[in-house]
Amino acid sequence: MRSAVLAVSLLAAALTGPRNVSAQAATNCDRACLEGVMTAYLDSLVAHDSSRAPLAANVRFTEDAKVLPVGEGLWKTATKLRPFRTDFLDPTTGTAAVHTVLEENGAPVLLAARLRVAGRRITEIETIVVRSREEGALFAPDSLAEPSAAMVTAPPTSARMPRAAMIDIALRYPGGLKIGSFERSDVPFATGAYRLENGVRMAGPGCTFQPPSCENMRGQQIPTLAGIEAHVVAVDEENGTVLLWMDFGPGSLPGPPGAPPRSLVTFEAFKIHGGQVHAVEAIFEGMPPNTPSGWR
Repeated sequence: MRSAVLAVSLLAAALTGPRNVSAQAATNCDRACLEGVMTAYLDSLVAHDSSRAPLAANVRFTEDAKVLPVGEGLWKTATKLRPFRTDFLDPTTGTAAVHTVLEENGAPVLLAARLRVAGRRITEIETIVVRSREEGALFAPDSLAEPSAAMVTAPPTSARMPRAAMIDIALRYPGGLKIGSFERSDVPFATGAYRLENGVRMAGPGCTFQPPSCENMRGQQIPTLAGIEAHVVAVDEENGTVLLWMDFGPGSLPGPPGAPPRSLVTFEAFKIHGGQVHAVEAIFEGMPPNTPSGWR
């Protein structure tokens, strides 16, 4: 068992690529600042006015892996912010990220976004926008009426973990997908842990995917995704969350009838404290295999 866990740990480390936090020195933007920057960005979307966000002169913006001019994409179409919003704030790297639900003329839209903040200005915007089941395979934004208490409630100080330990546990998840077993990758799921995917409860109590076997996340049957890629987006040490970007690899998501298989690309969040994973929430969509992210 130890050799399997060690192998998965090495695989997970390889998935992240080079990681040097000291090279990304903390900006002068603390948690409150990062939260304010995210709020200004989201407000600017529904105002259809990018000037309301604190954008750097050289800001770069992608939506669904496509480079777009600032002011395009959701800046043209978003009409309302719904109450569901989960922030992932990482002052160490100057990252503010979010899972949220917006509307386009009354129709719900799932948004996952990553902002890079330097000097209190947004220098990078990376977004995934999901408008339908056809795009995301799963799509239940109306079930996301408010943020999940498990995800947004900060753990007690005694249960908080060092940054490196949180990352290690989070990366066991794609490590398990790579070998087809969360047991072999030793993901320490807490009793009652759950997983939401685009608003659908796919694992844990009340799950909808092949119950009752899906209630046990650690032992749940999962595919073997040898081509999975992953890296750390944000580590919110105070709130006990780690956000990963993952591409599950070619063929990981079946396409519509007659269409080729797609790659599932996700911003997936893990609630980690007390040495265990308590919740997993993802916003994802299907993309053509080997689609460049626009960033890596």
